[in-house]
Amino acid sequence: MQKLSDLLSGYKSVVLGTQGSNGYPFSSYAPFYYDREQVYIFISNIATHARNIQTTHKASAFFIEDENKSENIFARKRISLQCDVTSISRDEETFNTVMENFQDKFDANMVTMLMGMKDFNLYALKPIYGEATFGFGEAYHIGGEKMNELVTRRENSGHK
Repeated sequence: MQKLSDLLSGYKSVVLGTQGSNGYPFSSYAPFYYDREQVYIFISNIATHARNIQTTHKASAFFIEDENKSENIFARKRISLQCDVTSISRDEETFNTVMENFQDKFDANMVTMLMGMKDFNLYALKPIYGEATFGFGEAYHIGGEKMNELVTRRENSGHK
C-alpha cells in the first residue's frame, strides 16, 4: 500500500484553499512539514489565508506536479486534501517538535528568524477526505486509519 508520505516527500510547499469572509475561495501557498498524519504550516497572521483559517478552521491542501516535469499538462500528478485545521500553541511540546522538523527541511536560520516573529503561528491540517490522481485512469482516494494511504477507487465510471 503506497503511503501519502512517500508521495509528498518531493514537495516543499502546499497550495492552500481557504474560504474568505465574503464566501469566496482564496488560494495561496505555504511551505509545509508532513509527519505522516498531518500537514503543518507556519504562517503570519497578516496573511489572508491565516485569517480565513482562524475563522473557519478548514482548508484544502493541494500538491501538484511541476508543469515543467509533467509529461502531459492535462494529466499532472496531484493530491488534494480537505482538512480540519487546529492552531498549535507555542507552549505545546508539538510546536517545538514540528519546528525542529521545519528547521531540518528548510533553511534553519530562516525558520529561526520567522519563529522570532510573534505574528507567525503553527497550524495542523488534518485530512478528513482526499483524492490523488497520477494520470488518466489512475485516480485514488486517500484513506486508511490515519488518512495517509492510497485506496483504489471502486467507482465503475471512468473515461470512455
